[in-house]
Amino acid sequence: MAVSNADSNFIYVDVGTNGRVLDGGVWNNCSLNQHIEAGSVGMPDDEVLPNSSKILPYVIVADDAFPLKRHIMKPFSHQNQNLEQRVFSYRLSRARRTVENAFGILAKRFEVFHKAINLEPKKVEKIVLACTALHNYLRKAPITPTLCSDANIENADEILGMLPLEYEEHTTINGTIVRNLYMKYFNEEGTVIWQNRHT
Repeated sequence: MAVSNADSNFIYVDVGTNGRVLDGGVWNNCSLNQHIEAGSVGMPDDEVLPNSSKILPYVIVADDAFPLKRHIMKPFSHQNQNLEQRVFSYRLSRARRTVENAFGILAKRFEVFHKAINLEPKKVEKIVLACTALHNYLRKAPITPTLCSDANIENADEILGMLPLEYEEHTTINGTIVRNLYMKYFNEEGTVIWQNRHT
């Protein structure tokens, strides 16, 4: 289980849970979830969104395996989405790429992740933690400008071959309110010119 920032650096890593346990089960038992639930994680204060008067909380962008809560956003159910919901789910999937990219870069950089690691679990934990720390250290090198060009950002779906995902609902009222506010923002003052081409 890992959380990355917008630069694909790992900011939280939980290692040691058996790989057969689903993400939701790992999340329920990890220290980050416990601290978020207790309000002791030190999340930044809510902020006004750009070009808006909406004040919303910072959120962790997640997939369907996670619960929808005030600080955890997940897509709408794939079935019967209206246009606003499709735009929100698409924008969320774009944001999720940072953690997917972080794992991809990690695996490409460290060949130890190309197959099962046949060591004692405690040693595997140390290897994974060391690799994620080295990943963050090596990420401090400048990013190639061509990877971040406007054309590549607008056409990222085609470049990366992204496919729509299937989702189910696990929600809380507070999470639903926050998700709906972000949805409205993405469809109104927070819209980007290319989002409707992909929904």
